[in-house]
Amino acid sequence: MADLIVVLILVLILGSAALYIYRAKKAGQKCIGCPHAKACSGNCGGCNKNQ
Repeated sequence: MADLIVVLILVLILGSAALYIYRAKKAGQKCIGCPHAKACSGNCGGCNKNQ
């Protein structure tokens, strides 16, 4: 029973992460996690030059 609970928690965490990435990509963010995600050019190295 404990194994089932652990598996369900892992599935919930992974599902939540996948849903977050899906929604961010659908909203037009190129670099998820980048503070300038909507304005970023998508090459993830460009954000560091602006700082």
